[in-house]
Amino acid sequence: RFVPERMVPFSFPLSKCALWDPVPVGDVIGAHVTYYRNPKLSLLEKTLRLAYRHAKQNEQKSLSCFLLGTLAVSEDGEGVTLTIDRFDPGREV
Repeated sequence: RFVPERMVPFSFPLSKCALWDPVPVGDVIGAHVTYYRNPKLSLLEKTLRLAYRHAKQNEQKSLSCFLLGTLAVSEDGEGVTLTIDRFDPGREV
């Protein structure tokens, strides 16, 4: 549930590499959410800190992990909010 009074601004830590692999995987699909709706991204600070800590502790250059969340349409139907609230480091095997 979206609670505005619990939301605090944050900044991304400086890093030399991204926390995800930018190489495309799978077939290309078109998702023009921004054409019809106003998108918002909500990321819990706890989730970001877990992902960052996992990336720092892992000595491998490439990591397999997942960011999980929910997609919700606003009551007026004009906006879409993607709330990322869970980090899953995945399995090595």
